[in-house]
Amino acid sequence: MWLVVGLGNPGTEYAGNRHNIGFMAVDDLVRRHSFSGWRAKYSGELADGEIAGQRVLALKPMTYMNRSGQSVGEVARFFKIAPENIIVLHDELELPPGKLRTKQGGGHAGHNGLRDIDAHVGANYWRVRLGIGRPHDKALVHKWVLGDFGKADEVWLDPFLQAVSKNIALLLKGDHAGFQNKVTLATQPPKPKKADVAKPADGGAAPATAGGKPAATGPNTTMAAAFAAAAKPEGKL
Repeated sequence: MWLVVGLGNPGTEYAGNRHNIGFMAVDDLVRRHSFSGWRAKYSGELADGEIAGQRVLALKPMTYMNRSGQSVGEVARFFKIAPENIIVLHDELELPPGKLRTKQGGGHAGHNGLRDIDAHVGANYWRVRLGIGRPHDKALVHKWVLGDFGKADEVWLDPFLQAVSKNIALLLKGDHAGFQNKVTLATQPPKPKKADVAKPADGGAAPATAGGKPAATGPNTTMAAAFAAAAKPEGKL
């Protein structure tokens, strides 16, 4: 049996926060794999299902981020789930938006949710670090983390969450490199195509860039620009 935990803060006022990307990821997992409905149990919300022939419990602690370990510990003890079979999905400032890394054990790097889980079940669980990027100004980190995802984030956020839930069976099989590769491929911005190079209506040359080369336009370049915009902090940071 596996326990997949998404970290976040309960309440509608936090629902769209970058800090709640773990909640968002586990919500997508429960929908995609047709788990049972969420039930209020063990100081959290719990859903039950099956992925790749293995029973999986999905958990969203409702204790606020800095007390996440209380709920995780209750579920782990009741169902006798070892730390090696716990996967925690959480936000990661040190990764660009839409990038992820998996890791077993290690420190909490100042993340209060991980710090509390360490205190209740030890540190030997698996972490899936979901990149949200960081502001340039260190003083704005708190505001950034508890701020909502912006409109520009939509282009990478939904595909990212879907790729995580779609490919999580690879994690359960121990193929962490394969999981990371599948998610990376699924969230790559599309490459511009030759057909996307715009031609003026009068049949003249396409608009040139500063380097003298034709400027590519069209839906694929628009998408690529949106990915680039989403990777930068919003506003004057």
